[in-house]
Amino acid sequence: MNPALEHLLVRAESLLARLEAILPHAAEAPDWSASVAWRYRRRGGLNGTGVLEPVRHVSTIRLDNLKEVDGQKDRLVRNTEQFVAGRAANNVLLTGARGTGKSSLIKACLNEFSARGLRLIEVDKADLVDLGDLIDLVTERPERFIVFCDDLSFDEGEPGYKALKSVLDGSVAQASDNLLIYATSNRRHLLPEYMAENLTYQHTEDGEVHPGEVVEEKISLSERFGLWISFYPFSQAEYLAIVAQWLRAFGVDEAAITAARQDSLVWALERGSRSGRVAQQFARDFAGRHGQ
Repeated sequence: MNPALEHLLVRAESLLARLEAILPHAAEAPDWSASVAWRYRRRGGLNGTGVLEPVRHVSTIRLDNLKEVDGQKDRLVRNTEQFVAGRAANNVLLTGARGTGKSSLIKACLNEFSARGLRLIEVDKADLVDLGDLIDLVTERPERFIVFCDDLSFDEGEPGYKALKSVLDGSVAQASDNLLIYATSNRRHLLPEYMAENLTYQHTEDGEVHPGEVVEEKISLSERFGLWISFYPFSQAEYLAIVAQWLRAFGVDEAAITAARQDSLVWALERGSRSGRVAQQFARDFAGRHGQ
């Protein structure tokens, strides 16, 4: 071989090796027996390699631990049951008041159905651009996968927005039958909404109101979730029932639970919220102070 050509080929191979080192790589299949829950992480920044990391200590919360959300629980369990059984099921968007059990309900469903092959992959919104790679990774697996996006919301122009929208409904490539997306958000339409956008609404002569293009675009993502489940702030009675449930879970006796009612109300007042999260935090503090 011509020495000059041989030298050129060596340099080309060296350049390709360097390029492969900095280009992003698709996630490799992990040991699926290592856990029932996984976190998708991109190591090394935007050009890093996607990695599925097993969750070693999966949340142990059960459906029975969640009180005062029976309607929401029934709808999500029914959809998940259909999915695990191989029947038609919807992607789900859980929205509403903070601390009311949206994320906990998804984790409880995992614990309820993991023995029947349900698995969960938690994905950050910044990594949603890799959804297509994740779908390819699990398509041939016998398990049923939920891609879990917690506290999801987007600012204008974020790349994950278009990727999620495409996967939910719109891409030429159909999503795998063994994968659904469950997302939680405090925003019903996942994007910030501004007062000025009300000016884009159009009023017809017969009194009908039609949203403008900006509003339509914001609605278009959330409406691609087939099932919406809404959560609302708890009343005082509901909050006290949740406090009692958590105190029982921490081993507090009934007499002490009754005595703790007033303290739990003061705790909620100081926090400015009667949510399930606040109830759990009070119960943990109360049980710790009383030696439980």
